[in-house]
Amino acid sequence: MGWKAIHRWLGLVGGALALVLGLSGALLAIDPVQQAWQAPQPAPELSVATLVQRVQRTMPGVEEIRRLPSGGIAAFGFDGEQAQARHVDPANGQLLALYQPSSLPRWVKNLHRALLLGDAGRWGAAGAALALAVLSISGLVLLLRRMGVWRAWSVESENRPQRGQFLPDLPAHSRAMGQEDGEKWTAAVDLQPTISKPGRLRSGWRQLGGPVRGTLAQRLHVLTGRVVLALLCLSSVTALFMSATTLGLMPLEAGPEPEVISSAGGAAALPVGQLPLLQSLRVQDLRKLNLPDAADPTDTWQVSTHQGQGWIDRTSGQTLAWQNATLAQRIDDWARVLHTGESAWPWAVVLGLSGLSILLFWVTGVLIWWQGRQDAVRIAGNSPLAQADALIFVASEGGSTWGFAQALHGALVQAGHRVHSAGLEHFRTTAATRQVFILAATHGDGQAPTHARRALARITTQTASAVPVTVLGFGDRQYPAFCAFAQALEAALRAQGWPALLPLEGIHQQSAQQFARWGEAVAKALGEPLALDYRPRLPATAPLTLLARRDYLGQTDRPTAILRFAWPRLPWHERLRGRGLARFAAGDLVGIVAPGSAVPRYYSLASGSDDGFLEICVRQWPGGLCSTHLLGLQPGDSTQAFIRANPGFALTGQHRSMLLIGAGTGVAPLAGFIRRNDARRPMHLYFGARDPARDYYFEPEIQRWLGEQRLASVQTAFSRVPGGGGYVQDALRRDGERLRDLLARGASVRVCGSRPMAHGVAQVLDSILGTLDLSVRELKAQGRYAEDLF
Repeated sequence: MGWKAIHRWLGLVGGALALVLGLSGALLAIDPVQQAWQAPQPAPELSVATLVQRVQRTMPGVEEIRRLPSGGIAAFGFDGEQAQARHVDPANGQLLALYQPSSLPRWVKNLHRALLLGDAGRWGAAGAALALAVLSISGLVLLLRRMGVWRAWSVESENRPQRGQFLPDLPAHSRAMGQEDGEKWTAAVDLQPTISKPGRLRSGWRQLGGPVRGTLAQRLHVLTGRVVLALLCLSSVTALFMSATTLGLMPLEAGPEPEVISSAGGAAALPVGQLPLLQSLRVQDLRKLNLPDAADPTDTWQVSTHQGQGWIDRTSGQTLAWQNATLAQRIDDWARVLHTGESAWPWAVVLGLSGLSILLFWVTGVLIWWQGRQDAVRIAGNSPLAQADALIFVASEGGSTWGFAQALHGALVQAGHRVHSAGLEHFRTTAATRQVFILAATHGDGQAPTHARRALARITTQTASAVPVTVLGFGDRQYPAFCAFAQALEAALRAQGWPALLPLEGIHQQSAQQFARWGEAVAKALGEPLALDYRPRLPATAPLTLLARRDYLGQTDRPTAILRFAWPRLPWHERLRGRGLARFAAGDLVGIVAPGSAVPRYYSLASGSDDGFLEICVRQWPGGLCSTHLLGLQPGDSTQAFIRANPGFALTGQHRSMLLIGAGTGVAPLAGFIRRNDARRPMHLYFGARDPARDYYFEPEIQRWLGEQRLASVQTAFSRVPGGGGYVQDALRRDGERLRDLLARGASVRVCGSRPMAHGVAQVLDSILGTLDLSVRELKAQGRYAEDLF
């Protein structure tokens, strides 16, 4: 079971119990704060001997003095025959208010420690603490994995090439190529070569503080996790230790008390000020001091500290015995401080807030789970394995490959087959099996999806039969690990002797067209009709209303416009349920669903949510349904849209300086980066177009940003006018010395535009970087270079 499954099911099953413990713990955290504010604190240099002298003057019958967890002092004794317990001012020994246990209702403590069920409840609370510990650890792993830190640590990067964030298994609608009308498609290309693990870790930790995308529930879940998951993990681990000591599983006692023999033989007891141990012991180290019984000449002083406990002869002042605190006792002391905040009230406040956060975790976690169930693909008519003649096994990290499996399943059922679909980890055949299909997406650096990570080993241990096993891979050809897991499956199956109906084929970027062509090949091989009706599942869309547009002549018959839309803001409870448009940043993608089209088209964003509007740059594509629709909009008109994150290209963390290189409409996300450069970090723009009179997009803004110092410099190249400077790579070549200096001092690079342009830019930069013993591949490996191509 993967970390994600562990986290999900523990959260659902044990979340309510953890919620009870968290909220009751938050209430109990009030007590240390209240006690600390009310208790006078002893001076750091005050000795125990001096404290006893002061207390004896105001309470002659004192028998015991305690230093409370709050840091205050309480004295216990008798006033004649009347027992008394009073708070004491350590500065002068003055008796203060009566000492009473915590004023918080006892049932709150009983609820937190034993679930109101006595000893059985203590075991239940210990089990809940264990569940919360595993839940916290799994949450930390998922958080580190999501932000790239876990992968940086776990991959042995010194020994094999490293690649960038690999997203081959996102839903098809989020990676659609848009081949029918050639609309822009963007992705973060980050092919990373060998790099040291420390470098990867530094990059990963920087990403850990980056922006969080997704629905409001997802963002709240992750953002809260960044702050308090480690605290919840610490709290649960300390609770487990305390439960172990309470339940007797871990003894705290140092052993039986030593037998001490007082030297009293009628001699007078020494004054407390002449007892060396108490003179040297500071009150800050004291836990408890028991004074000797005046009526018993053989009784001794007994002092308990965090370091141990000792017995002092009342007449000679010698320390008769000393028993050091055990390791378990020292750990228990720290565990109680860390778990309760006793003796450290600021920490108690932190613990109380982290306990309250469990409510937010639980609510957002349930919402995320419920939204996932609503979006999950459900296979109708799934025959039992033993009765099925066609088997479909799926390996999918994000779930989108199941949509293709659903289409194949339905087509085979319609053709008269009994079909069973399951995860690849359940791979096996039966006597009824006639055909097997494996639909395998590749995850990370050519790895198997989490749930199928042991599937390959399972397959290699099974005896091959004459049943054909056909593998279909899903990935992205931009990455060297394109369909690597599917290739590994194919090689293992053929080595085992399994036949195939068709050779391995890889589906690029979830292409519905490629999948349909593969279906035609399957139908031909089977000799029967097979119609694959795969339809990408679109996320919920929100209406975008056009606020303004700026038109450009652009190329002949290819006008262009910058379109600015209002960002629809919904009430928080609607956004918590995943409604409306998700938050976005410059460089993210907006998916537009044109009327009459089932396939979205994607445009890079030139603005972020903080700008208060959504802006894109759209160029007419011949016959393009979506571009025609968008360019036909007038202010006040609306269109349907959704947001897709583009984390590999977005600016996260701190960058010393930036080289922004774009051509044509590719300047749009770069303009968004400059627009939000509130910190005035040095940004240098290199922009290429054809004619400044026709396609110098964002020119007024660029000039204004120069004046505002959001943009440090701009270099342009126009290829279709005399003296225009050629192409953007020519501008880079002319500026080689300056670029070499910027890159040597840690500048990061973002490139947006066509693939040929990006290839030319990489060649120029490689020639510039050569004298620095660097390359574009190495910059990508360091997270300093990313591309957004169409």
